[in-house]
Amino acid sequence: MSTKLKCLLLDDELPGLTYLKMLCEQIPDLEVVKSFNNPVVFLNEIPSLEFDLCIMDIEMPEMNGLQVANLISGKPVIFTTAYKEHAAEAFDIDAIDYVRKPVKKERLQQAIEKAKLRLNQHRPEKKFIQINTDKGKAVIFFEQLAYIKASEIDSRDKVAHLIDGSTIVLKNISFKSLKAMLPTEDFVRINKKEVIALKIVKLFSFDEITTTISTDGKTPLKLSLGEVYREVFLQRVRTV
Repeated sequence: MSTKLKCLLLDDELPGLTYLKMLCEQIPDLEVVKSFNNPVVFLNEIPSLEFDLCIMDIEMPEMNGLQVANLISGKPVIFTTAYKEHAAEAFDIDAIDYVRKPVKKERLQQAIEKAKLRLNQHRPEKKFIQINTDKGKAVIFFEQLAYIKASEIDSRDKVAHLIDGSTIVLKNISFKSLKAMLPTEDFVRINKKEVIALKIVKLFSFDEITTTISTDGKTPLKLSLGEVYREVFLQRVRTV
């Protein structure tokens, strides 16, 4: 199971760092936790940061990217550089990839896919979440979830609709927090109030999704597809 990867960026040149951050933000499965333009500051702060991999330049003053990578052994690294002479050294320290500058989105995406494959080899597949509900702490298996909707009683709560037709109230949780818990290849947000499991999508139009479930046993449940969420939804359904 793939999950959204959290990354740190390191490049001493601010224009390059800004450009790299912009590219990373265009990759749906990637989240930039923090960016740095100084390797010393980077090394001082990483013990307090939660991240999966680093994307860093090699040629930097004070300390180059190869030296930095050796000091954070165990965390995957993708190198970006304008120079090809460091390629052998980069792979000697088991770097995920070596991307030549100027970095292109498609090439960076390939490197991220490699990182996902490596990380998933060492990450046990999680099939459920433990979450606070109106009935106390509960375990909910992903395969049981059909969709999650904002509560009409208290917007801080969410109502999980299960495949068997039952519901569970999830207490005081945001959609942002839910997004971090749910596998991104199986669930997607479709509007301000709802997240759905892709497996219940039967067909869809520009602004509406018809599902495989119903509330009365006869009529298929239809949900609205918001403009803000349409592009990501389309990307997800293409991979199902």
